[in-house]
Amino acid sequence: MSYRPEAENIIIVKDLVKKFGSFTANDHLNFEVKKGEIFGFLGANGAGKTTAIRILCGLSYPTSGKLNVGGFDIYNEREKIKRNIGYMSQKFSLYDDLTVFENIRFYAGIYGLRKKVIDKRAADLMHKLDMKEARDKLIRDIPLGWKQKLAFSVAIIHDPKIVFLDEPTGGVDPVTRRQFWDMIFEASRKGITVFVTTHYMDEAEYCDRVSIMVDGKIAALDTPDNLKKHYGAGSMNEVFLKLARVKVE
Repeated sequence: MSYRPEAENIIIVKDLVKKFGSFTANDHLNFEVKKGEIFGFLGANGAGKTTAIRILCGLSYPTSGKLNVGGFDIYNEREKIKRNIGYMSQKFSLYDDLTVFENIRFYAGIYGLRKKVIDKRAADLMHKLDMKEARDKLIRDIPLGWKQKLAFSVAIIHDPKIVFLDEPTGGVDPVTRRQFWDMIFEASRKGITVFVTTHYMDEAEYCDRVSIMVDGKIAALDTPDNLKKHYGAGSMNEVFLKLARVKVE
């Protein structure tokens, strides 16, 4: 794992509140994420994860709180934040009616890479993913696992400081999920901070630290091992169920 407590903070969140009318989606969230860390952001549906991610990506304003992402202020430097992050969701964000190469070229262009750089990185990427023969295939015609790995690779093609992954492994088989996590580990070793949400509790074990949200609040935040010790649990799934059970009771 790449987590180093002494590393610089690449994300700083202090008293983040997000309200929609009388509903509070994020209730005074406080956490920091280190450079190169794999940070798991967990919680049941409706816990407030996606709302927080949208704010961190500069897509939505918080109601209140202080936030710094990649060295930039969330209120005044949102465009700089967007240029220094990558994003991938469960929907993959790839265009089905474009080819593999066209998707790579399109997103690399959006991230501001020059044509020479795009051509070089596209070639390297297709070689690395063993997708050279699929270069001119439409995205809709390639397997789900390939789409997933390609979408992640495109999300970091511009070497961002941070990549946000919003439930990226939904619907794929365990072997492909493990291969995807190998790519996450590689990105982390290169210094890219990975901020990931997942419904698979076995994937939480791969994270350096894990935050678990319940009803818009952070109910627990620590390394997987420390959380399991604290809650007397044998797995992260048991930890999650104990926290969810407190809510029900």
